[in-house]
Amino acid sequence: MVTESLNPVTTTNSNMRLLIIEDDRESADYLVKAFREVGHIADLASDGEEGLALADNGDYDVLVIDRMLPKRDGLSLIGTLREKGNRTPALILSALGKVDDRIKGLRAGGDDYLRASKCCPAVMAVRPRRRSIASAISSSTGSRTASPAARKS
Repeated sequence: MVTESLNPVTTTNSNMRLLIIEDDRESADYLVKAFREVGHIADLASDGEEGLALADNGDYDVLVIDRMLPKRDGLSLIGTLREKGNRTPALILSALGKVDDRIKGLRAGGDDYLRASKCCPAVMAVRPRRRSIASAISSSTGSRTASPAARKS
């Protein structure tokens, strides 16, 4: 299990707790570094089974999930979480960018779907404006959620 806490302090309104589920180490390192620079806290899982376990037991504000993962693919992971009542916003990153791929991702329970290039620069496009990923997802889905714990009920 690969878990990296970016900041040991308790999460506040300006510090989100994210779970990044990404098997490509270069992409994962890029995301971890970028989120660290803006003060967020992140855990990292390198496969779908580990990601499911952490998402199931963690109190996350946002899940950033690669679609093509070893052991369990990202869509299956999100579907399982949704079946269990976990409503944590999920941003799907994928090299698959056809309309049908996006539709499958959203129908599986993803809140947004980004076609990712090698190191996911689209995810960090919100950084210069100091907007959080959770706000971007909430805005795009029109949903406002309470605390991470409330999304699990």
